[in-house]
Amino acid sequence: MNITVFTSNQPRHLSLIQDLAKIADNVYAILEVNTVFPGQTEDFYKKTEVMKNYFSRVIESERKIFGNIDFLPSNVRPLAIKLSDLNKLSMEVLKPALNSDYYIVFGASYIKGDLIDFLVSKNAYNIHMGVSPYYRGNSCNFWASYDKNFQYVGATIHMLSKGLDSGNILFHALPSFEANPFDLGMKAVRSAHKNLIENIKTGKIHQFKKVKQNRDQELKYTKNIQFNDEIALEYLNSLPNESEIRISLEQLNLDEFINPQIF
Repeated sequence: MNITVFTSNQPRHLSLIQDLAKIADNVYAILEVNTVFPGQTEDFYKKTEVMKNYFSRVIESERKIFGNIDFLPSNVRPLAIKLSDLNKLSMEVLKPALNSDYYIVFGASYIKGDLIDFLVSKNAYNIHMGVSPYYRGNSCNFWASYDKNFQYVGATIHMLSKGLDSGNILFHALPSFEANPFDLGMKAVRSAHKNLIENIKTGKIHQFKKVKQNRDQELKYTKNIQFNDEIALEYLNSLPNESEIRISLEQLNLDEFINPQIF
């Protein structure tokens, strides 16, 4: 079995590739690279003291759940490119990765052109970090935490579509309880990975009914520009305690989710 994944280069992305390599003969990994020190190095996010402080917490939790960056297994064929360069590549360059059994998108930039047409035709899966349709756009689990809606911290595994995170849903992946909000967000990522891989491994992924997203349920749609120093500082100055998270999660109603799976 061959798997192609379009992803990035943070520990959580590399961990997904490593786990896929355990069930696949070959993994083709197209990595859109940015700094592994967000907040400290100017890149996708600005270099400021607030961002450095915020992302130090993110990095700490990410390393705790996924470990550090590491070399990839021998059955992985990586192609590293700069973030946002994906749509500039020709299909010929990507050709070795376009004959797989499964296609997965996780943390890649917005895909357009011939590539999105190809991936949609191949029934590619997208891992959206956020519980869609409730939270859509960028940094969804941050905004769910910011709103103290911890019951909506999770992930949506859905069919890739031309619209942003708008494809039909297969299932929601939710994290088990965690008192630290940064750890809770990273455990949501791990839940998405583990459940997707298990469903591919068992073949159950083909048995899920594809459920159309109901836009009337949307609580918030966010863009990257909305996550700034002011918002990050406000969040850091009012971090929720264990009791707040527990009370929010006690309001969890699994009937609100599509085929919910917790890890």
